[in-house]
Amino acid sequence: MRPGLLAGTIATVLALGCTGAPKEPQKAAPAAPQGETFTSGEYTATLPLGLQASAAYVPDNNPMSQPKIELGRKLYFDGRLSKDGTISCATCHDADKGFSDGRSTSMGVAHQTGARNAPTVMNRLFSKEQFWDGRAADLEAQALGPVQNPIEMGHTLEGMISNVKGIQGYAPEFQAAFGTPDINADRVAQAIASYERTVLAGNAPYDLFQTGDKSAMSESAVRGMSLFNDKDKANCVTCHAGFNFTDESYHNLGVGMDKPNPDWGRFGVTKQEFDKGAFKTPTLRNVTQSGPYMHDGGEASLLEVVKFYDKGGNPNKWLSKEIKPLHLTDQDRADLVAFLEALTGEVRGREKPTLP
Repeated sequence: MRPGLLAGTIATVLALGCTGAPKEPQKAAPAAPQGETFTSGEYTATLPLGLQASAAYVPDNNPMSQPKIELGRKLYFDGRLSKDGTISCATCHDADKGFSDGRSTSMGVAHQTGARNAPTVMNRLFSKEQFWDGRAADLEAQALGPVQNPIEMGHTLEGMISNVKGIQGYAPEFQAAFGTPDINADRVAQAIASYERTVLAGNAPYDLFQTGDKSAMSESAVRGMSLFNDKDKANCVTCHAGFNFTDESYHNLGVGMDKPNPDWGRFGVTKQEFDKGAFKTPTLRNVTQSGPYMHDGGEASLLEVVKFYDKGGNPNKWLSKEIKPLHLTDQDRADLVAFLEALTGEVRGREKPTLP
């Protein structure tokens, strides 16, 4: 065969190979599930998957805005709000520790130790009353509490405001957030609260599972979810209810009630006998990140928490009627922990600012 004829034959074969049956067009990957849209004042954001915009609480006198949020972020991380300049909101509510501090009970100025575990800041957008005992009406009231607590930040409101006014870079930030450069305690509280409402946890394996992705949770976690929701078994859902896994109410589990001088919790606020030893139900969102657990930090792991519930808490006169021995197997306990782990997902608001 002549060289020219051979080359032509090869070209024909290649051309025929390229003009075979058309390939199936590639299907576009399904769009990732999106969260709901939340709006407050000038601020609009898409929430992490699983969170409900309709449940958000923002007081009418403190609509959110991006300048206010950014000011609040800086104030939240600024230790100069404390008396000795060492303690900020982020000291006890650390973005790297599930917005808690990893300690059984928190440490404040002069290395003083408080009596309660630092609750997480995550998903406080969906909560009105704050602190374990609910003594603060909202995040704005909560923000100023630690400033004045002699063990926590150890300052006065007047002293704190004097500190902030002495930092030259803050006046323009207050101008941007509030329209004037005036610095006062109410504005500090409103800015910090606005930032805290952007600290959100969602888009967890559990949420993906709920959208139909049955591979998002392990078989153990699926069994744990059934136990969690079973009113004749673990019955966790009675108090850890709804999308945020809390009823935002107060219950006596018996934690610390076997001590000579127990913490009376909600009773200190209401003075109602039935509130003795009752504490607020925490969210279980990203609970793997915020141990140790309970209001006294007495349980080091989620398995220990499950075992505490399994035994029926600590008996006492005011024990919640929902708390009783569960008679769980070792597999049941492991499955419940696996489900709790499946509630850990995306966290927003963790970015640390450059302080003025």
